[in-house]
Amino acid sequence: MTETAQPRRARAEIDLGALRANVRTLRARIAPHVRIMAVVKADAYGHGAVRCARAALDAGADWLGTATPHEALALRAAGIVDVPVMCWLWTPGDPWDQGIEAGLDMSVSGLWALEEVVAAARATGGTARIQLKADTGLGRNGCQPADWPELVDRALAAEAEGLVKVTGLWSHFACADEPHHPSIAAQLDVFRSMIDHAEKAGIDPEVRHIANSPATLTLPEAHFDLVRPGIAMYGVSPSPELGTSADLGLRPVMSLKASVALVKRVPAGHGVSYGHHYVTGTDTTLGLVPLGYADGVPRHASGRGPVLIDGHRRTVAGRVAMDQFVVDLDGLTPEPGTEAVLFGPGDEGEPTAEDWAVAADTIAYEIVTRIGARVPRVYLGG
Repeated sequence: MTETAQPRRARAEIDLGALRANVRTLRARIAPHVRIMAVVKADAYGHGAVRCARAALDAGADWLGTATPHEALALRAAGIVDVPVMCWLWTPGDPWDQGIEAGLDMSVSGLWALEEVVAAARATGGTARIQLKADTGLGRNGCQPADWPELVDRALAAEAEGLVKVTGLWSHFACADEPHHPSIAAQLDVFRSMIDHAEKAGIDPEVRHIANSPATLTLPEAHFDLVRPGIAMYGVSPSPELGTSADLGLRPVMSLKASVALVKRVPAGHGVSYGHHYVTGTDTTLGLVPLGYADGVPRHASGRGPVLIDGHRRTVAGRVAMDQFVVDLDGLTPEPGTEAVLFGPGDEGEPTAEDWAVAADTIAYEIVTRIGARVPRVYLGG
């Protein structure tokens, strides 16, 4: 949806100009030879994968990254065909054949995956582009160092048959968002060792990469050939320890807004929302905001979530319900239809996604990513 269409009930405004500026800021942090993979998994962290992918490419991104093959195939189906796209979260039975035909870079973390992609290459008559993932200490996906030599040898054998091309060697940090955490240096040492083994065995990768958003921003020694910014591209700080978005030169891309659906006066002692966890202390006015946990507003922020209405910061009163929540307006009487801003860049005093993360005892990644499909995205600066 473009800026010419402004839904009144609720909307998530996506500032593509801010996204492009963030990509350029990240580009300025890396050496000229280092490429950028714009991570657009989870529908671009809730921002809209296709539109954000195109904006990131416009701003100088070189690759796109997704978690699932279905996300990557959707980019190809949308017409993004001349750009390398990598996807890394494969499960047995996933569409390796479609990945080969679409020219995707497909991550392989173990022998089962290599066997499936090799079988798909034989069936399709194509050559699969694969990237071998090393578990350097995160303990999630990836091949353990003890199993790495066998995976490398088997991949080289498949490459010799023309069934695969090993295009990358990669890994992922556990604690790059915690400056000076000892695991950072330890993982880099393991990664370098696993790269060295693979290259001495005969792997000639196009790219080697481990840097996520925090590492892109703070660890130049981890940039190798390519960096993979995700949350930073959307203008959200990877962690408070690294600074705010503004400290990092980033601008939040998403603003979540709704129209106040109802304003009414209630007496002192009036319960508000399920369970009456909030009771009015005096005669006051209540405002109804038509967004709830079905839209991604975290129920854990009940009684704490901040909202800007008519220039005033207010707090969610009582529990967030499935479709709505209530704000104690403290006697103010804005007209129904007045804009309520849950979060945005903070320019006009509105809360930020980080403020909601604090209120919900979570991270800002979750705040933006969980905004549901019922909330239309309105693209600005397109």
